[in-house]
Amino acid sequence: MAKHFKDIFTTTQNALRDEPAQATAIFEAHTRQLAGLISEAAIRDFRLKVDEPPALGGTDKGPNPVELVLAALGACQEITYRLYADTLGLPLDGVSVKLAGRLDLRGFFAVDEGVRPGFRDIQATVTIDSPANADDIERLKATVDRHCPVLDILRNVTPVKTEVALLPHATKSAA
Repeated sequence: MAKHFKDIFTTTQNALRDEPAQATAIFEAHTRQLAGLISEAAIRDFRLKVDEPPALGGTDKGPNPVELVLAALGACQEITYRLYADTLGLPLDGVSVKLAGRLDLRGFFAVDEGVRPGFRDIQATVTIDSPANADDIERLKATVDRHCPVLDILRNVTPVKTEVALLPHATKSAA
């Protein structure tokens, strides 16, 4: 399987060098509130329930949005470790990531306007199963940290533009 990933990586890398105008990819998700705090996220052909735990007013029907951010970071790290280990020719028998994010709820609940509503920090522990030496693993980590998209999104400001589209409602005329 490692050769397969390396081939995909190398083929894609070469194609992007030859046609840099083709390098932009757009990923999309659509969410809609179902009931209470439960939302459904539609991503390609996948559907995922999103909710809050009972302590935050939800019914615990799925992970909450900040947990999904942690999961996205962990999965992206694992994917990036796999691709770059294979590309660099380093043996990698397995990789897993354990994450914890500290969030001060005073920001979300508008208790203190000086407190951000997002994570204060995230701690990630990457566990690697590999016979490679420590120098090779450190080189792999540096490469992954440089190229992991979700890590980049979290470490750097990404411009986000939000707008509101109000659905028209029929007005009842006075009789």
